[in-house]
Amino acid sequence: MNKNTVTRDLSADGGKQYLRDGAAEQMPERNMDEQLDLLRDKILLLGGKTEAAVEGGMRALIERDSELATEVIEQDKVIDQMELTIDRLSIDILASQWPTEHDLRLVVSVAKITPILERIADHASSIAEAALILNNEPQVNNYIDLSLMAEIASEMLRDALDAFTSEDAETSRAVIKRDKKIDECYRRVFDELIEQMIDDPSATTGAAHLLFVAKHLERIGDYVKDICELNVYLREAVFIKHGSKE
Repeated sequence: MNKNTVTRDLSADGGKQYLRDGAAEQMPERNMDEQLDLLRDKILLLGGKTEAAVEGGMRALIERDSELATEVIEQDKVIDQMELTIDRLSIDILASQWPTEHDLRLVVSVAKITPILERIADHASSIAEAALILNNEPQVNNYIDLSLMAEIASEMLRDALDAFTSEDAETSRAVIKRDKKIDECYRRVFDELIEQMIDDPSATTGAAHLLFVAKHLERIGDYVKDICELNVYLREAVFIKHGSKE
């Protein structure tokens, strides 16, 4: 995704429009299938906004783009509103319909995935806030592993959302295993930045903020694992959290 695409996804006008539409939205009477389709559409839209936030936050950091960083932070309000809209729809479905066992798992999975996506977006916003600070500091050269962490995390999130759409438990399990690569990158980044702070005290402020960025990316990987675990639950009606039945 190039910068222009990210910026379009994070459009302030589009965000305000969503806030107006979401706040005023009145759910008409729909049958079960229509409501579930709407629920899927809304969580995939939320997932797309979350992906754009992660990619935008990292692009703002690497390219020292304060304008894009500000857009990512502002977009977090839109994502919060989207979470509330999905929560209301989930409650409406459970209150007004008699879902089948699978449909009930779908609603429960969505209800659990939605706050996970909101937390990922919070981490993306925190990365953007770090970018605003680092843009006023001397350039820190070590972005290689951070960029790799962000790339892996973004790909994991994209694949996790695709697996949710197709209810693909096998792909979800494969995505979970890829989190180990993020953890390996995090350990390298941590060691290198600590060493940099020791060798060059003038770089301490910038390196410290990059440590926080690395931790945000590591946590995003963990949250994507949680989404994948729920995908497996949706498909197979089993819980694999903490490695059970994995």
